[in-house]
Amino acid sequence: MTRRPVISVIGDAALTPGCAKEQFAYSLGSALVSGGYRIMSGGLGGVMEAVSRGAHVSPEYHEGDVIAILPGNDPAQANKYTDIVIATGLDHARNFIVANTDAVVAVGGGSGTLSELSYAWIMRRLIMAYRVPDTVHTEGVFADWGSIVADKRIDDKPRYPDIPDDKIFGVDTPDDVLRILSERLSKYTSRPTLAGKRN
Repeated sequence: MTRRPVISVIGDAALTPGCAKEQFAYSLGSALVSGGYRIMSGGLGGVMEAVSRGAHVSPEYHEGDVIAILPGNDPAQANKYTDIVIATGLDHARNFIVANTDAVVAVGGGSGTLSELSYAWIMRRLIMAYRVPDTVHTEGVFADWGSIVADKRIDDKPRYPDIPDDKIFGVDTPDDVLRILSERLSKYTSRPTLAGKRN
């Protein structure tokens, strides 16, 4: 059996109902599962709940498609749309686990999302970020890190010398995510060893 790729979806832990980020995450959850992927998130509210809820409406959904990596010790903290719950007790350190999947999609987010993006960059993962429409930037007072890093690089260190346009790829729709996964996921296979070398 071929392993189904796992895509992490990260972002705001709280959202205004019906906002663009919620709609995008919900649609993305359905699109990813329909496209043959599994979903991982931090398992709480906001973007994490919206993408998990969306996964359940896919006609291809099966139990086990939605994985939650919780910061706390209590599995009951997970949103009700998760299938597999891992309560790590690691607090924010669990962000490394969330970021170390086959690919990562950021939808908004504050400092926790920024840490996950940095981990994913270091781990040489394929990363995408939702370009939140300008009309939504009035929500909250914190930086919307997904939009800030879309179409940019975290730093100038060459992660993949054979991928000259390597960056965090900006996306506007779930179809953009599926297209980039189809075109690029097979190229993002290198992972650093504990010594920082390629394997």
